[in-house]
Amino acid sequence: MNKPIFEKLSSQIDAGVKLAMKKAIERHRRLGESISIWQDGQVVTLTADQIPPLDSTVSHGE
Repeated sequence: MNKPIFEKLSSQIDAGVKLAMKKAIERHRRLGESISIWQDGQVVTLTADQIPPLDSTVSHGE
């Protein structure tokens, strides 16, 4: 695979993974489920109330 195609494909994959993560986090927030994140060198669990709402420009389709 040549480099420009690989870079484009890599960018598309990265964008897709980031969108999927945002949707999963938003789903947890809406369902009242906590999430655990890595922050300042340790695992921190956020309650649903502590999860910031997803940017309204992102579709919430499951």
